[in-house]
Amino acid sequence: MSAVSVRIGWICLAAVSAGILGFGIVVALVPPAGDALLYRTDALATAGLGLFGGLIAVLPFRRRERWAWCALWFYPVFWLAHLVFGLPPGKDHVHQIVFIALSVIGLAVPAREFFRPEPEGHHALRPG
Repeated sequence: MSAVSVRIGWICLAAVSAGILGFGIVVALVPPAGDALLYRTDALATAGLGLFGGLIAVLPFRRRERWAWCALWFYPVFWLAHLVFGLPPGKDHVHQIVFIALSVIGLAVPAREFFRPEPEGHHALRPG
């Protein structure tokens, strides 16, 4: 079950990352009417958030590094803030609820894997 729970987790988190990255790229290429430079700047920051979150989900999270699990709790907080404060993108809020659910599932399902005691003789910070 442990490998399956981590797989569920990183796939859910990678999907959230891909959505954020994709949104950032689209807005950077085709900004809405208004201050295009500001929109492109925000879009590049958004794309960076999606890219870095995706890299964390695919590399250290899959290796069960506890710091990655902790850092990715930013996703549900980020999307919850968007929902509560009515922040963009969009006014439908469906994507925000989906991303909140995916990120919480992605973090909750494999949570035990990140807090298991290390096997005797295994030290993560010392070479083998």
